[in-house]
Amino acid sequence: MGRSSTTYRPKWKLGNTTVIRVPEKLAPEILRYAHELDVKYSPDEFHQPQVAYRTAADVEVTQPVNVASVPQRSPFRYPGGKTWLVPYIRSWLGCKMPTLGVLVEPFAGGAIVGLTAGFEELAKHVVLVERDANVAAVWQTILGGQAKWLADQILNYELSRENVTTALRTEPVTQRERAFAVILRNRVQRGGIMAPGAGLVKTGENGKGLHSRWYPATLARRIQEIAIVRERFTFIEGDGLEIIRRYSDDETAAFFVDPPYTVASRRLYPRWQVDHRNLFDLLADVKGDILLTYDNTREIVSFAA
Repeated sequence: MGRSSTTYRPKWKLGNTTVIRVPEKLAPEILRYAHELDVKYSPDEFHQPQVAYRTAADVEVTQPVNVASVPQRSPFRYPGGKTWLVPYIRSWLGCKMPTLGVLVEPFAGGAIVGLTAGFEELAKHVVLVERDANVAAVWQTILGGQAKWLADQILNYELSRENVTTALRTEPVTQRERAFAVILRNRVQRGGIMAPGAGLVKTGENGKGLHSRWYPATLARRIQEIAIVRERFTFIEGDGLEIIRRYSDDETAAFFVDPPYTVASRRLYPRWQVDHRNLFDLLADVKGDILLTYDNTREIVSFAA
């Protein structure tokens, strides 16, 4: 066993680090143990550094929001993800006094907006809706008491092209097995695209190939952190328009509406069709506030009740 000291301040921000060399056959067990510690304990140095709390007042509308400047809470990589919107969401919901009764996200997907509202208690309760059965399986597993199993599966999975190919060709038997397969597919296919025909990452980030977006400890931590506050969420697998209708007369409700792209959806999502005329007719009758984004532009339309 060899040992040496080095410094990686730009990456770790923790000062000096120690590199320990161990026999190759011991490395998997040591890494597995380290991942378990990372999930079991939560000292700040194991996790992403705290970032400043940013609202709309801290960003320029004409400039892109650095997504590294806001908490990453979702286990998904999602085409059209709305992490960049978090500062605006904080301002929008933060001005609701008293605290908003319920936030409805009828096209949840990666659910970063709903997760932000739930974690930061910007609403008393969050309703997430998704009709894609595969994405739904992930949320049902995490919020339904199986988060630890899913986190453990991710931590213990040996990622290789052969194992990935086998896993993605195998039909899951249980909901939680489907959830794992969905997370795996989302992380190893190009751009996080889960629609049929999407290919696996080849070169990837910095030539890491399939490992480019596979962060076992980080994914496991996010999943277990969501589970800790799961009582703040209700998940519904179903039609988002129907749920909008259900809450349309509730003046204490607000709606974050981010429908699938009208142009690119066919190649991005398995379930992408939305009756947009019906959607806008429904929104016209809603008594609560609505924040609408459209086609992944940075155009934000807000309807005050």
